[in-house]
Amino acid sequence: MSHNALAMITIVGLAFMIPLILMVVSRVLGGVAKTGSAGKFATYESGIMQTIGTAEDKISVKFYLTAILFIIFDVEAVFLYPWAVNFKALGVMGLIEMFVFLAILLAGYVYVWKKGALKWD
Repeated sequence: MSHNALAMITIVGLAFMIPLILMVVSRVLGGVAKTGSAGKFATYESGIMQTIGTAEDKISVKFYLTAILFIIFDVEAVFLYPWAVNFKALGVMGLIEMFVFLAILLAGYVYVWKKGALKWD
C-alpha cells in the first residue's frame, strides 16, 4: 500500500471517528435532557425573555440585499491584504492594477448607491 493511500485512509477514518467521539463525550458529560426541565428548552433572545413574533414572520428583502452587499464588499476587501503585504515586490504595475481594482469596486459601490439599495426606508 502506498503512502498516499495510507494517508487518505487515515484522514477518512479520522473524519468519521472525531465526530462520533465528540458526540459520545457530549452525551456522557452533558447527560440527557429531561422532559421536565423547562429552562433548558426555553427560548432566549439576547436577554429578552419573551420572543417577538413567530417563526413564520416575513423578513424584508432589504435585509438580504444588505447582507449580500456586505459579503460582496467584504470579500473584495480581503484582496487588499495580499497586495499590501507584497506592495514593494509588485512595483508600479501592481499599484496601477490595484487602482484599477479599486476603481471597479468604487464603480460597483456607486451603482448600488444610485440604485437606492442602501436606503432602508
